[in-house]
Amino acid sequence: MMDPESFLDVANQVTKLKMWPYFDIAHCAMCCLAVREDLGSGSHGFSRKYPLACWVSTMLVIYAGGFIAALLLGEPMLSPLKNTQSVLLATAVWYVIFYSPFDIGYKFAKFLPVKILIAALKEVYRTKKVYDGVSHAAKLFPNSWLIMIVIGVVKGNGGGFIKIAERLIRGVWTPNAIELLQPTFPTKACIAAAIVFVIDKKTDYISAPHALVYFGIVLFFVYFKLSSLLLGIHDPFLPFENLFCAVFMGGIFDAMQRAVSGKVAATADKNAAEKNGKAELSKKNE
Repeated sequence: MMDPESFLDVANQVTKLKMWPYFDIAHCAMCCLAVREDLGSGSHGFSRKYPLACWVSTMLVIYAGGFIAALLLGEPMLSPLKNTQSVLLATAVWYVIFYSPFDIGYKFAKFLPVKILIAALKEVYRTKKVYDGVSHAAKLFPNSWLIMIVIGVVKGNGGGFIKIAERLIRGVWTPNAIELLQPTFPTKACIAAAIVFVIDKKTDYISAPHALVYFGIVLFFVYFKLSSLLLGIHDPFLPFENLFCAVFMGGIFDAMQRAVSGKVAATADKNAAEKNGKAELSKKNE
């Protein structure tokens, strides 16, 4: 069993991990897979017929968090593209996933052990992005917890919030795909992670070292991503959401109202039936 000092040392090493290039490759690969799977069976034909739209939509997903955060914070929207090396790496991964001979790049990335590895690396990358978003917003708006959380969330799961624009570039208009209407698990997890980071950064409520908090969130993201891939557990927050909505969002009162309305309606129908019966009986007697 690992002693606390060794565990803390591991946590410190995780916080110091460099994202370039391996974690960036994993992030780009998962984004490319998401775009290709969203295209479905028409992905092969679309990538051959509309390569520019395919590339732009994929880059939009890869840098979605940076684009949205820059827009919200009043910074240059194209600033995420200022690193030429990063753009070239993303383009190379996109090319391998979409255009490699015999589709070997896509098949390799979809091979379960490989997908598990890149998915785990992607979740470490997601944690870093959420933390960077919270830290960046804290420098600009040190007293606004809400802004820190929002920027952390969009940095962590920008692809979900930009899905409408990304699909529109590919010629598909799906207004019902707004992330706020049906938040996915990555968005919910990013909200939870951003809240924890803000509390850790701005208060004394969390007494654990920052490295342990960061490492715990990494484990949280990785665990549930692997659970989704291997066990099909896609949204562990759902039971708690249902309970919360039932208690605090009118669920109990709506059920009580339906029950009372049902009883009133049943009583009214019964009285009407009795009245009609008496009327028919009186007609027969006459």
